[in-house]
Amino acid sequence: MFGLLDKNTAILLLSNLAVLASLFGIGRYLKKRSSVDIDAETVRSFSRNMMAWMVVCVVLALALMVDTVVITVIFFWFVSFWAQREFVTLTPTKPSDHRTLFFLILVFPIAQYILVGMGAYDLYSIVIPVYGTLFIGARIAFANDPDEFLERTAKLQFGLLICVYALSHAPALLTLDMLMTWDSSDGQWVQWMGAKAGLLLYLVVIVQISDMTHFIADRTVGRHVIAPKVNEFKSWEGLMTAIVVSAIVGLLIQMFLPVTPFQLHGAAVMAIIISVMASSGSMTMCAIKKDRGIARHGGLVQSRGVLDRIASLCFAAPIYFHVTRFFLQVGGIEDIEKANERLEAVFQISWQTGFWN
Repeated sequence: MFGLLDKNTAILLLSNLAVLASLFGIGRYLKKRSSVDIDAETVRSFSRNMMAWMVVCVVLALALMVDTVVITVIFFWFVSFWAQREFVTLTPTKPSDHRTLFFLILVFPIAQYILVGMGAYDLYSIVIPVYGTLFIGARIAFANDPDEFLERTAKLQFGLLICVYALSHAPALLTLDMLMTWDSSDGQWVQWMGAKAGLLLYLVVIVQISDMTHFIADRTVGRHVIAPKVNEFKSWEGLMTAIVVSAIVGLLIQMFLPVTPFQLHGAAVMAIIISVMASSGSMTMCAIKKDRGIARHGGLVQSRGVLDRIASLCFAAPIYFHVTRFFLQVGGIEDIEKANERLEAVFQISWQTGFWN
């Protein structure tokens, strides 16, 4: 064991870093080969994506190697802080909103990640969507500036929801307790004893695979653009390719490095969900930048914004978290026993009614 990592998660992490480094090297090679018939900007963008994901994975690896959830939570809080700061620069506010921004950039994010670190699901699942929304509207109203009130409120709330609330569900995966998995040898549900870091790494790896595959497929086999006014490259062919490749990779990871409590078909389904939501996040960020008239903005890695890098993760994390929690988390050993009793009752009823005959 290395902190929160077990053998399988450590192998998955190292393999992921090796693949990213190899792809980055290929990008650098193509960049130097002027004779290669590939658009130079495409190669540069690909290399930047690989470098950004390597930075994220290296820092995440260091955080997970410490035997506490707190360091990982702090890492994601820092990413949220940086992302929300960029979001505010993308959507300019008025001087009367500055006091509201103090709560949005510091108070609510810190409270959210503290609650995530404590595993207080009943609180962190509602603080921002409910109390944050009510607070933003009321605070802007008290500022005595009603001009563009709804637009300003919506901008600030959306930034808080995406950059903080949604992303905080990634480290929240480490706080899930009593996950159950299907034991095919005994034919019953049992408590999953794997490392929670596997759930988080599975999410990050599948998001990377989906983003990279979507990027490559858009520029090689893409013919039918999804929304040309939003992004002139993202195509239906790219989306479908990303979904299929993500499902295959997710299934292979669970087959050879079982880092999640999912069954093989469950791992493929979860990978599809992650891929669809990752593509949705990327498209949403493109729409925001188009709305603001911004093609690129400064940020974390090589003059590209951190929002560009985490938009996919922000959209995928909460859905992945809630699906996992809804289907696999139980309250205790008694609940697992009840689940097995219900399963056995279903089989008996099916057999008695002739369903299997």
